[in-house]
Amino acid sequence: MRRAALLLSALLAAPAGVPAQVDTAAAARDAAEQLATAGERLADTGEGASERIAALSETVRAYEEGLEALREGLRRVAIRQQTLQDELDGRREDIAELLGTLQVMSRAPAPMLLLHPIGPLGTARGGLLAADVTPALQAEVAELTTALEEAAELRALQDSARRTLEEGLVGAQQARAELAEAASNREDLPRRFAEDPVKTALLIASTETLDAFASGLASVVDQELRNIIPDAAERKGTLRLPVQGSVLRGYGEADAAGTQRPGLVIAAAPRALVTSPAAATIRFQGPLLDYGNVVILEPAPDVLFVVAGLAEAFGQAGQVVPEGAPIGLMGGVTPSADAILSGAANGGGANRSETLYLEVREGQETVDPLDWFDRSAT
Repeated sequence: MRRAALLLSALLAAPAGVPAQVDTAAAARDAAEQLATAGERLADTGEGASERIAALSETVRAYEEGLEALREGLRRVAIRQQTLQDELDGRREDIAELLGTLQVMSRAPAPMLLLHPIGPLGTARGGLLAADVTPALQAEVAELTTALEEAAELRALQDSARRTLEEGLVGAQQARAELAEAASNREDLPRRFAEDPVKTALLIASTETLDAFASGLASVVDQELRNIIPDAAERKGTLRLPVQGSVLRGYGEADAAGTQRPGLVIAAAPRALVTSPAAATIRFQGPLLDYGNVVILEPAPDVLFVVAGLAEAFGQAGQVVPEGAPIGLMGGVTPSADAILSGAANGGGANRSETLYLEVREGQETVDPLDWFDRSAT
């Protein structure tokens, strides 16, 4: 009995097998519901060009948020599952020894269990100790049972997540394809000016830096059509970044090669949707220097947002796009369901392998983009 009590005391003094539980499974289930909602949106995207593009943009964003939430939920599930397994493994020997001692005790005649070599006083103390041990032992058994049940639930959740992921990835791919087609053929947007393609080509050929190109943009205007001038100046400091991601390098920070750029480098997921942070005039759209596809927006008079590194770019120079309008897609290849599950099992977070470059110019000078964008969202 004394041996059993010592073992049980050691178990109870160890870290609890199930700490204050955070419902990690709920996070994954909520993400699955987000993806289901995105699928419903995809089936009902409206008929008008403007309505359809807006609905498809919301659908793609919903898929992106749902998939990222599911990745995070599965990552938390994997961490919780490994924690449970480590705790159970760490206590395996103590539990086995305790169970062995109790098994020996169960084979002894009941009256003999309470006898003690030092006499009646020791026997009385043994009885009190047994009364204390029994409820604690029951609590320990209940705790271990809860841990095992939770581990089984987490394993089942991981198994069911595969189908949810596969459906979500297919839906996101379909939504992006439909959005790209609709946005590329969009003709319903108001126009502020007509572009002279020859002047644009000459400007591209004659400039070697982004600074020089941005400074010469005014020369490519062929004709002013309407006095439509969006002005986002009043919302300075509150705008949303053009892509869902995280800032890798800030304004003027050097990269691994020591190169400094006067803009932000944002890590984003493959094929992520890029949108206009505010209502703005498209001043340029197309390949430029070594920046890949570039979209230059004018959200306020004499203010330019340079968005570079797109795999696909939408819109035409002179068009005025509303806030949240799609202006392009990131490159890369969306990981498969197996890759996402494997990454989650290894503790990996969201896959943000693509980078978007964002530069803000006021007049002829570059400024820190975070002066315009919500810093809390970075």
